[in-house]
Amino acid sequence: MALRHRSGRDPERRAAAETFPARLRKRLHRARIGLRKSGVDYFRGDGSDWIALVGLLLTIPVIAVGTLAMPVWISPALLVVPIVAGGLLLRPASLLGLYATAAVALIVESVQLGPYTEGPSRVTPGIVLTIAACGFFGLVLAQFRSRVGVPWRRGGTMLFDLRERIKTQSKLPQLPPGWHREMALRPAGGQSFSGDFVVAARTSGGRTLEVVLTDVSGKGMDAGSRALLLSGAFGGLLGSLPPHAFLPAANGYLLRQDWDEGFATSIHLALDLDSGDYELLSAGHPPAVQLHAGTGRWEEKSAEGPLLGVYDGAQFDPVKGCLRPGDVLMLFTDGLVETSDRDLSEGIDRLTGEADRYVAGGFHGAAWHLIEAVAKDVNDDRALLLICRDA
Repeated sequence: MALRHRSGRDPERRAAAETFPARLRKRLHRARIGLRKSGVDYFRGDGSDWIALVGLLLTIPVIAVGTLAMPVWISPALLVVPIVAGGLLLRPASLLGLYATAAVALIVESVQLGPYTEGPSRVTPGIVLTIAACGFFGLVLAQFRSRVGVPWRRGGTMLFDLRERIKTQSKLPQLPPGWHREMALRPAGGQSFSGDFVVAARTSGGRTLEVVLTDVSGKGMDAGSRALLLSGAFGGLLGSLPPHAFLPAANGYLLRQDWDEGFATSIHLALDLDSGDYELLSAGHPPAVQLHAGTGRWEEKSAEGPLLGVYDGAQFDPVKGCLRPGDVLMLFTDGLVETSDRDLSEGIDRLTGEADRYVAGGFHGAAWHLIEAVAKDVNDDRALLLICRDA
């Protein structure tokens, strides 16, 4: 009975689905999905540019008709607008079609308006040269975008995504009670991209904090793309290898990239969050400094090791220490302590002198202020990492 009942209802459902309103809803649904997909593809640079091409092609005769009807108010130079818009929106092949249409419109205007010597609002040689120059630079931009494969409407999104990924990968994990950590990054020249980055992870079941602070050669946007690549690679290596094996693996990775400017400095901290014992390994990086709460004095912690990406088989010798209650450990890049008129030791003295101001009140929020006080106007990437053990 159930089968007969269901089979009896199926023809009714099919009949209802074949009605005109049902077919119309299906077609509207398909059209809406197709329009949405084409819009997303166009934004990402994967779709066709025919919509923009058609729109710009229609503006050219409108401008031409307006110029012929009201030459005083609508100048022939207004054809620059679709030319410039086409340079931003269209691919090179479509752009050539737009230029051909604009050239035809310019010829028609010059014929209808007469020689430029007979009065104002004519097609002058200066107007022709201006439109041609805009078209040339638009074509150069379109060819560059075509080679890169990133349209203008996607380029800004990709740069924003690049910056956010670097920031996300540089976030430090939460620490157990009794510990405080903070970090500040300041790119060179007020840019949004930095060659300094941090990767960190809780390993050994959360008992160990591993932090790697790296300074890629170059600064600002020039080093931002390499910093993103290295931060992803270093983040994959961190925690997958024993602490002593991390820097040799990172060194081998840089050597395989075969970059013209492919070296980097790095410092690797492995901190036992239960005991406070730590181990530092350095690859040509400035030393860390530790505040001993018992004496109130700062001590440099210098580990030995060559730059990353210089030669194969490099050895990195660790230095050990312990963070007791009230102690502070600072890791930083050379942009914070070294300038053309100030050597490394003088810069470290200045940094620790400013850090002494925070000993009594605690180092919460101190990283950003220390960069402001020590290296506010330095034209280099600056990074500072603080690890504090509460008293």
